[in-house]
Amino acid sequence: MPELPEVEALAAFLRERAVGRVVASVEVGAISVLKTFDPPPSALHGLTVTGVTRHGKFLDLDVDGLHLVVHLARAGWLRWSDGLSPTPIRPGKGPIALRVRLAGDPADDPDAGAGDAGAASGAGPLGRSRPEQRLPGFDLTEQGTQKRLAVSVVRSPAEVPGVARLGPDPLAEGFGRGALAAILTGSRQQIKGLLRDQSILAGVGNAYSDEVLHAARLSPFAIASSLDDEEVDRLYTALRDVLSGAVTAASGRPAKELKDAKRGGMRVHGRAGLPCPVCGQTVREVSFADSALQYCPGCQTGGRVLADRRMSRLLR
Repeated sequence: MPELPEVEALAAFLRERAVGRVVASVEVGAISVLKTFDPPPSALHGLTVTGVTRHGKFLDLDVDGLHLVVHLARAGWLRWSDGLSPTPIRPGKGPIALRVRLAGDPADDPDAGAGDAGAASGAGPLGRSRPEQRLPGFDLTEQGTQKRLAVSVVRSPAEVPGVARLGPDPLAEGFGRGALAAILTGSRQQIKGLLRDQSILAGVGNAYSDEVLHAARLSPFAIASSLDDEEVDRLYTALRDVLSGAVTAASGRPAKELKDAKRGGMRVHGRAGLPCPVCGQTVREVSFADSALQYCPGCQTGGRVLADRRMSRLLR
């Protein structure tokens, strides 16, 4: 699942390629992907992409005041093309859930307005492309049988329930050590679950919570309120360092390279059975019904191996 660093990189990628272009068309390949109906996707036709931002794990394209908000979920991804096939996508066929075609390139003519950009590219009325053209743009795709990719067209990102519920961003300038300590105080949640709870902290998922806890040398089953001052210090430092490091590593990479870059940067997540790069002990795994966590006993649990079942005994 794309998390904060990958979504931040995707936002930067789209800022370079999409901002200033006109939306020529939006094609829906899977009706289930749409979580809103007013405004419809067609309301974006002919409007200009003016900005791209991130809210937690949500990607937000500002299109002349309307917002195309995307949550890629577990198996979704964004695939950019400098020349999309002119053939319309077939609803219900293949992995493409949504296709956005873009027209014009302001870099070719800095004085061109939105209408000029559409005309220069040969777009038809309201920015719709001619069938024979190969316009740039992107596909939102989703593999597997569980369809959780979510797309909303809204007038404000706050209209998307998932965005409205988000907790603070751990990389926000104002998020200090005191803010994290306040979140932990009185919480009976296991620290692994707390880090993944989007209403508490925005943007951290299964992979980076494993990495943060490994860097902080904390058991994933430690109770949040039980952490002492030194452990809170380590957790705060690890949270900022791991996420900011991953953002830096992903910066400037094409969208197609981000998944492999994420996997390559992991120390424990997805590495069960391999040696820990810090202490050399074998990375272990605890499996649950629909997910798993990985940790290093040597770095995080004093050498103790956690039982691989949902009702594992809580360890510090």
